Parts: sequence; structure tokens; C-alpha cells
Amino acid sequence: MPPVSVKQLYKQACSADDVTVNAWREIWVKHVKENHKKYGPFKDKGVGKLHGLFQNKPCIVVGSGPSLKYNVDDLKDTKGIPVISCLHNYQFLEDRGIKPDFYVTLDAGRITVDEVSEGGAKSSDEYFASTKDKKLIAFVGSHPDLIEKWQGEVYWYMAPIPDESIMKEFEAVEPFFTFVSSGGNVLGASFYLAKAIMGANPIVFMGADFSFGYDKKFHAWDSRYDANMGHVIYATDVFGNRVKTWQSYYNFKCWFENRAYQVPGIYINATEGGILGSYPEGNVEAIRQMALSDVIKMYSLSEHTRAQCLTPEVKDNKILF
Repeated sequence: MPPVSVKQLYKQACSADDVTVNAWREIWVKHVKENHKKYGPFKDKGVGKLHGLFQNKPCIVVGSGPSLKYNVDDLKDTKGIPVISCLHNYQFLEDRGIKPDFYVTLDAGRITVDEVSEGGAKSSDEYFASTKDKKLIAFVGSHPDLIEKWQGEVYWYMAPIPDESIMKEFEAVEPFFTFVSSGGNVLGASFYLAKAIMGANPIVFMGADFSFGYDKKFHAWDSRYDANMGHVIYATDVFGNRVKTWQSYYNFKCWFENRAYQVPGIYINATEGGILGSYPEGNVEAIRQMALSDVIKMYSLSEHTRAQCLTPEVKDNKILF
């Protein structure tokens, strides 16, 4: 068990909610109105249409942590395991020919537009041109410029905001439909979508570091966050090493750990680094730590017997498979 109670984990995860709500209140409402005017009603293309899509299947949800550079190539062939990725990974996965089943966005800032190409080898226009065959799941308060530039399918979801006045303004635009709880971060939204909407189990996390890498990078590519860490705190990663992180990301880690204990399911952390599920005392039992390659092997063992199980073809008195 964690060294603090499961209830305390949730309290820690929510400790900065007021700051976030006050900073984004007007922007969220503005974007919801703009998106609804241009793309609504949201429910006509809501995530409810994806209900049960991955029922009783494993699903890999991909964060944007620095450990992603170590095992991203394993995503090139997941043996049929579906993949949901944070949108921030777009250029990193696209440059490697990796095509997730869905991308997810939550943030309302225009930074989400810039991050589609940040650290990539192509221009922003080139990356957005490549979205024609991609599917995006977007918070109704996402930046309108992002939705405008995205050329593929878009599915919408409502995120609960811990402020009654904001929720009333949302409801005035369009009555609530499918809610997606996120813990305030896009990987949390991806997790909820995979498990609670699409029905996946187990959930396999990767890129879920919630901390800086050993090379002081916050992502698997060079980003604006690497130039100045600012105020950091220290935590213990899954290998027992002392690493740096931000308080906000430590809070995210606490939210995921709370969910692992509160929501029935099997949770595997295939990040191969970072602080999800780890403490100085050791790693918690609710989140199993594995290499992503081993997870894929675990769910594809029957591939080794495929040839001998196929109906044989007899030719020239020889059995061919």
C-alpha cells in the first residue's frame, strides 16, 4: 500500500483545483460557446458512440513522459492491442509511422496547436495535413484553432469542472451528455475513455513518468519545458532513483494511484521509468510494473502456435502450413 491513505491521495490530487479553475474559467466558457456554434450539437459526435469499443480487451494509453523514447518502437506492432495517445505525442509517433486508434486532447490553451509539431521534423501545416485519417477525442472547451486545423474525425466529451457556476454555463450551451473524468490531465482523460467508456481492461500505461528524466528532459523530445525547470520537488522512481518533478505532476501521480485502488481493474505501468506507483518504500501492488515488450508478448502468445493450428494444405504428398 502507499505510505499514505487512499483518501489522502485524492486530497493531494485535488489540492490545486481552485487555482486551475480560476485561471481558466472564462476561457473554458468562451471555447465551449465557439465550438458549439461551429461544430455542435456535441452529442451528435459524442464519445458515447464509442461505448464498449474495446470491451474486455487490454488497451495501451500513452502519456508524454521522457521514458517514451526508450520503448516507443514497441508500439509499431502491438499485436492488435488498441492504443490511445495524448495529442502532445502526435509528431513523435507520426515521425515513426505509429498510428494510435485515437488521440485525446483536454487543455484549452492554444499551446495544444503548437505541441502537435513541437520537436518534430516537419512543419505544423505538414503535421495537420497528415491528420486526415486520424481520430481525435476532444474536450468541448478545447481551443477552436486546434479543431479548425484537425482534418480527421473529432469526437466530443464533457469534463466535470469542480465549480457549479461554470457547469451551469456549460449546460446553458448544451445540456450535459457523456462525462469524462480526467484528474486534470489528458492522460487521465485517456485512461477514463479507455476504461469507463470503451470498456478496456487491463489498462497499460506508458510514457506516464510524471517526472523529469535522468537527462533533465520533461518529454522524449526537446521542448519548451526543458529550458527552465523552475521550482521542483523530489520523488522516487520505479527503479528506486531520486528524480525531479513538479508539484502539479506529483498530484497527477496521486490521482492515478487513487484510481487504481478505487476503480476495480488490472493496471500495468509499462512506462519503464517515472514515479507512477513508486515510493521510497517500494512500488505499490495495485499497479504492476512491466516492460511494454513483455506486455505485448503476454497478450500474443497464441501467435506462436498459429501455423500449426491452421488447416494444412497437402501438395505432392507434403503437408504445407
